[in-house]
Order: sequence, then C-alpha cells, then structure tokens
Amino acid sequence: MIGLRNRLQVFSGNASRDLGRKVCAKLGVKVGDISVSRFPDGEIDVKINDDVRGADVFVIQSTFTPTNENLMELLIIIDCLRRASAERITAVLPYFGYARQDRKAEGRVPITAKLVANLIKTAGVDRVLTIDLHAAQIQGFFDIPLDHLYAAPVMIDYLKRLNIPNLVVVSPDVGGIKMARSYAKKLNVDLAVVDKRRIGSKQTEVMHIIGNVNGKNVLLVDDMISTATTLSEAAQVLREKGAKNIYVCATHAILCANAVEKITRARFKEVILTDTIPLHNSKAKQFIKILSIADLLGETIRRIHNSESVSSLFI
Repeated sequence: MIGLRNRLQVFSGNASRDLGRKVCAKLGVKVGDISVSRFPDGEIDVKINDDVRGADVFVIQSTFTPTNENLMELLIIIDCLRRASAERITAVLPYFGYARQDRKAEGRVPITAKLVANLIKTAGVDRVLTIDLHAAQIQGFFDIPLDHLYAAPVMIDYLKRLNIPNLVVVSPDVGGIKMARSYAKKLNVDLAVVDKRRIGSKQTEVMHIIGNVNGKNVLLVDDMISTATTLSEAAQVLREKGAKNIYVCATHAILCANAVEKITRARFKEVILTDTIPLHNSKAKQFIKILSIADLLGETIRRIHNSESVSSLFI
C-alpha cells in the first residue's frame, strides 16, 4: 500500500515506457500522463497533462542510445515538473549513460559522468535512483541523495531456480571481481577471474585464468554487455581451460555494434539480462533471457515515498 506522504506520481520518458508501466502496476498507481513530441525542427516538446503541484514525482528514463536524445528528454521533463510545482522530483535512471567516462584516463579528456550529474541536478532533481553503475564512485559525483541498487537479487533468484551443478562464478576482468564475489557468495560457489591486459582502446589480450574452471559450469558476471568483446574472448579462454557450459548474466543490454553476432558465435548456454534497457533486436530475443527489475524499482520507490529504509535492497 502507498502511504499518505504527499501524492505519489510516476512518469516515464520514451526510453522506458514499458518499464514504467510495469513499475506502476507494482505500485498500484496510474501511469503519469505526459506528452513528448517534437517541434518541426526536431527540438523536444514536453507537456505534463496531470496536476503535479505538491506531488512526490518519480521520472523513469534510461539514457541509452540515442543517449543524447534520451538525456535531453529527461532534463526537459524534470524542468517541466519543477515549473509545475512538484514537491519532490526523483530521477530514476535504470541505466546511467556516460558512466564509462568517470575519470581522466589520459590528458585533455572530459569527465562526462560528472557533467551529466551536474546537468541532472541543475535541471531540478532532488534525488536520483539508479541500478548497477559502471563505476561506484559516480555516486559521489552527485551533490544530492542517490540510491544505488543492484540487479543481483533478481539475477540470483533466477539462477537458484536453474540449479546449475558444479558451478563457478567468473569475473571477465579484474574490475568486476567485487560483483562476481557477491554472486559467488550468494550462490555458495567458487570464484575465478579472467586476467587480461588491454592493448588498445578497442582491443584486449586475455592472459590467463585465476582459479579452477576445469570440468565446471561457468557463470560470467558483468554489469553490462556493450560490444561483447570481453565476454567472447573470456569464453574462448575458459573453454581452453576446460570449462563446460558457459552462462552469462549482465544488468544492462547495450548490445552495440555486432555484439549480438559475437554472442551467437560464443555459444553461451544462456545469456541473462534485465530490462533496464529495452531489447528491440528480434534475433537477440530468441536466445536472451530478460528478467524485469520492475518489482525491485517499484519496492524502492514505495520505500522512498514513505521515508522507509532502502538499504536492505542494496545488497
């Protein structure tokens, strides 16, 4: 049940319409009435058709490709809600775009993740809710409250039902060890790591496997699948080391360039993703399992609205 703290309203931009409807169904509230169109020159035109004065408003919008379009749409929706006198505005970003530009890896480059954080705050957001940031330190880029959820509970519930025998969780790179360790602990299985060396901005050279995968079923865990290069290279080396069936689970289905073809060639037993980014590729839908994070988001929104703790959902 929704509490009486102000009036809860949930809107979604064009990027997350389906997810927004699922979240509202979980909360038992009506989907916010919003019109998003274009002026003749392509500029975004937004109109909030519901009265939001004094309301506790949540805006669901992932900023995936076309990233700039979806981000600009989010900012305009937020500005529109602020000028319509919403009491509090929470930006719900299931996928936070530009997260990979989180530091100066070399000279004369931007930290775009911080820039986006500034833009969102300046637009008028009071709070941010997101899932599986590519880099955890991005939480510190925001000078407003941010709740960082993990899709792991949704994934682990499904994986336990699969009951995969002789399983080992593998991180495809050193940077993902923390996430992989969490999965291994909750599934009560061993952990292994793919040790690789990057030889260019778009190329990696896999070196060796830290841990035992010989004769075992493998679960590769990552926060996103972008070009699928890292996962396909990891799968090749894991098979060379004696791994049997290889499963993949990742939160964000970016799937750019020829990622779907690489995944097909890698012959994974199952690829498990979530709906933080909608999957429109008809070919990919045939072999990718999509789990919804709508219930997780809905429960978090309910708790935020009622000023209840959400820390138990972070694990």
